[in-house]
Amino acid sequence: MNTSERVRAILDGTVAAYRADPVYRHRPDVHAELDRITRRLNQPIRVALAGTLKAGKSTLVNALVGEAIAPTDATEATRIVTWFRHGPTPKVTANHRGGRRSNVPIARSSHGPIDQQGLTFDFATLDPDDVIDLDVEWPAAELADATIIDTPGTSSLSADVSARTLRLLVPEDGVPRVDAVVFLLRTLNAADIALLKQIGQLVGGASGALGVIGVASRADEIGAGRIDAMMSARDVAQRFTTELERTGICQSVVPVSGLLALTARTLRQREFVALQKLAGVEPAALAKAMLSVDRFVREDDSLPLDAVTRAELLDRLGIFGIRMAVALLHAGVGDSVALAAELLERSGLVALREVIDQQFAQRSDLLKAHTALVSLRQFVQRNPVYATPQILADVDPLLADTHAFEELRLLGQLRSQTTSFNEDEMASLRRLIGGSGADAASRLGLRPETLDDGPRAAFAAAQRWRRRAEHPLNDPFTTRACRAAVRSAEALVAEYARSG
Repeated sequence: MNTSERVRAILDGTVAAYRADPVYRHRPDVHAELDRITRRLNQPIRVALAGTLKAGKSTLVNALVGEAIAPTDATEATRIVTWFRHGPTPKVTANHRGGRRSNVPIARSSHGPIDQQGLTFDFATLDPDDVIDLDVEWPAAELADATIIDTPGTSSLSADVSARTLRLLVPEDGVPRVDAVVFLLRTLNAADIALLKQIGQLVGGASGALGVIGVASRADEIGAGRIDAMMSARDVAQRFTTELERTGICQSVVPVSGLLALTARTLRQREFVALQKLAGVEPAALAKAMLSVDRFVREDDSLPLDAVTRAELLDRLGIFGIRMAVALLHAGVGDSVALAAELLERSGLVALREVIDQQFAQRSDLLKAHTALVSLRQFVQRNPVYATPQILADVDPLLADTHAFEELRLLGQLRSQTTSFNEDEMASLRRLIGGSGADAASRLGLRPETLDDGPRAAFAAAQRWRRRAEHPLNDPFTTRACRAAVRSAEALVAEYARSG
């Protein structure tokens, strides 16, 4: 019986206990909460996007989904926590204080050409201060396996707006609302570090998300729009990673240009044609025209595009995106599909999605099981019955000892804890406990041509880390990490034995 199955069995037993209890059998609110915890196991993983004001969260939501469904302008919607879920038809629901729900009309923003206008929500009949959060259902394939939560900026001048995000990420009742956090950084200031430390008190502990991925957001702006902007952004992301290592929770920082990623996923043929025309301009003349944003959008008879079209390209791509697109066209990219793919790769979104997949999506069942266990523990402590001691006796060992949870905790803590591992050992350990992916080949560092070596490699890894765990100069944390690696390797040995 795997962890998810064990959690379901515990929940089934808990439901039966409350139905049999004379005090709670007639309490619909109690049974509704248990039903919510149970249904959570069957729902997509919840990934929250957080960060300071104007960090680019809504733009990144749109890039991840591949459609402009999150308002990015300074509307009331950007002050409210917004849940983006998969649904058969577009629908927006406002959840009000006191439990009331109401439908929110959807409209296209008036900015830009009609085929480029994103969504906005009509708050004409709503009081944003009375709305707890928005629930957006949208028929996007990317939302089938993950619910994305867009949060207000944590550095807002309004204390209530910032508090909405804090209530989601660090809830006072200890019941986790999300499974994972993508934290957007433009700079690394005291407010960011303070919030990360608050999240860190929950990560790997009694509640909260088990990990955080950092994003150096609006990465194309870090290098002032130069063609090498993303290289500069990678250096900044590495610095952020180094500085955040002491928090023990931010497992990696990835540079991403959300604007470029969104445009790459929604590039129109007429935009491709316009970019081709720019690529045909004599390089020195184009470079002169692109010395600044203001210069690029002013009237200029030497350029083959009118000022309005150039302004639209700038809104969609930014100055870096235009320069990159022109360079790619000069390099021989011949159609809009190929150009979109190249721009998407250079936006950093592909790398971010790979990190999200490795760290969270491949472990979604376990992350949801962790959330369910923490929620159930809080529930039975608030609503005790005769079976509460037995339920806690089932829940606590799983929270404390489940090896998959331990792997996730270690992946975060390895960056901040002092160990005696050398560089090769650290890389091998992180890979073995799932830092590069949860499948056997990723854990063992196998290439396609060496997949048949899996059983031997798993056995050798178990032997290696068993010996390393017995080293007399190990500190307690190093020994703990080694023993976790042994368990990971032994699980692979057992997996190969079952499949063989």
